Amino acid sequence: MSTLGLAFLLTLLAGLATGLGSLVAFLVRRDNLRFLALASGFSAGVMLYVSFVEIFAKGGEALVAGLGAGRGPWVHVAAFFAGIALTALLDALVPGPENPHQPPAEEARAALRAGTAPPAHLWRTGVLAALAIALHNFPEGLATFLAALQDPALGVAIAVAVALHNIPEGIAVAVPIYYATASRRKAFLYSFLSGLAEPVGAGIAYLGLRLAFGGNAGFFPPAVMGALFAGVAGIMVYVSLDELLPASRAYGRGHESILGLLGGMAVMALTLLLL
Repeated sequence: MSTLGLAFLLTLLAGLATGLGSLVAFLVRRDNLRFLALASGFSAGVMLYVSFVEIFAKGGEALVAGLGAGRGPWVHVAAFFAGIALTALLDALVPGPENPHQPPAEEARAALRAGTAPPAHLWRTGVLAALAIALHNFPEGLATFLAALQDPALGVAIAVAVALHNIPEGIAVAVPIYYATASRRKAFLYSFLSGLAEPVGAGIAYLGLRLAFGGNAGFFPPAVMGALFAGVAGIMVYVSLDELLPASRAYGRGHESILGLLGGMAVMALTLLLL
């Protein structure tokens, strides 16, 4: 398989993990939220470690090679914070109560467990969560795709991290729709479709890059790849600090958040050493 084909495949598999989240929602007890806490913390650890140790560093090297030691570091830092700003803007477009990246209040979680929330409200919550996740998955798909395009081994590691991140998101879509409609098929379908935004976003980004820079077989100028890598690092740092860690803390009852975080960092470090 070509590097380009592998990059799209990894992005597709990472996005479709939202569908896996809907299956988990049907199997895991509703009052057991430790899984969400551990998975969110683990994903945050993977993303933070790989962002600062690998992706951000690769971006800096490429920008210095393409723009020189004078301009390269400035563009490097600017691209990193531009990635953060882009993700924050997308996050701001989604209303707070319907944003699946924001942990629900204790009252909402209790109503969801007990099944006492009105069906119409649950249906609206699930559909809005699916739309919100589709919107957020565009930059995450770009992160997975670009990493795999530049370094397949790194792409595999990031795809795993994004997939773990997408499982709780799939649960956020599937659970309210399931309780509103009593249909596992509808819950799975909406969750599954929301994950397709990742490969779609990667495809749009790739075509845009080809049109703008005319890269051959997926290779682009070092300065372009460096800026994109720095931006991807910013995206993943924002997702980790603003979404995953707060969600992990909200769903956990003890030290699940820090254990998941350290576990994710350790696994990522070991993966990079082995690969």
